[in-house]
Amino acid sequence: MEKNAKNNKKQILSLIMGILTLIILLVILANVIVKNATGKTILQTIVYAIQDYKKENEKENEDYKGVYCEGEEGFMASKPIVYLYPTQTTEVEVKLGNPEKLSCTYPQYEDSWKIIANPNGNLKDIETGRNLYALYWEGKEFSKNTNMEEGFCVKGEDTARFLEEKLEILGLTPREAEEFIIYWLPKMENNKYNYIRFETIEEQNSAMPLEITPKPDSVIRIMMDWKSLNEKIEVKEQELQKTERTGFVAVEWGGSELVE
Repeated sequence: MEKNAKNNKKQILSLIMGILTLIILLVILANVIVKNATGKTILQTIVYAIQDYKKENEKENEDYKGVYCEGEEGFMASKPIVYLYPTQTTEVEVKLGNPEKLSCTYPQYEDSWKIIANPNGNLKDIETGRNLYALYWEGKEFSKNTNMEEGFCVKGEDTARFLEEKLEILGLTPREAEEFIIYWLPKMENNKYNYIRFETIEEQNSAMPLEITPKPDSVIRIMMDWKSLNEKIEVKEQELQKTERTGFVAVEWGGSELVE
């Protein structure tokens, strides 16, 4: 009985050794094949791949400059983006007046953005050389007019049509209006009602002054404050002034949800 057990153990050990030997031979064979094909061993190939990935990642970080973001506090100015349309290719500097209120920017905002702007709206960040179509920022800790005495009360299902009409009055092009709507519509159209109010230019300049050099001929700033409602409310309808676009045009749009 003991003799059979010993024989079985020897057979198992022999089988394990045979499998290990086969694995080693296969690795050696694969190594030879890879080296003949690439000039590198498998280990060298793996090491070089890791090094290439690290280099690419470092280059990406260098080029993109990252996105600067902080935690959210108070009322957020969500997704304000800035478009620039000079009459000819122009070097433009854009400064935000209250940088301490910035919570997220792209490209990364330091003292200002320095941009090459083209008449078609295409931009290039001078520092990184990266092509852009807009400048992005978000802000925090803004005081808001929350008494909802003036503005609009809109059915959720009518939000898209309402925004199409009002954004045209406020001076957005169809493309700019589309970008505004596809960002905000998913947050609003399924509500029973939405209270909507567009901030005055004075309110926006107080919250986040926008300084652009050279100075544009037309500046359009749209900041929509809104709140989801379960019931319709009566508010005094806000009067909106038609905005014309002439010469060098700068456009900014964003929004802020009013929360309890």
